[in-house]
Amino acid sequence: MIAVAVAHVTQCRYCIHGHTKAAQRAGATAQELMEAVWVAAEMRAGGAFAHASLMIASLSEDR
Repeated sequence: MIAVAVAHVTQCRYCIHGHTKAAQRAGATAQELMEAVWVAAEMRAGGAFAHASLMIASLSEDR
C-alpha cells in the first residue's frame, strides 16, 4: 500500500498499475488502497501549504 501511495505522488501510471495489482494479491482492499492514496495526496498538498509561509515572508520583505 505504501508503494501505491508513493506511485500516486510520483504520478507514474505503470507503477500505480503494478503496485495496485501486487497489493491486491497481498490482500489489500480497495478501501485500504484508496485511504493510502488520500493520505499521500494530503501529504503532498501539505508541503505546498507549509511552503506558502516562504512566499508570505518574501512578500513582506522590504523592497
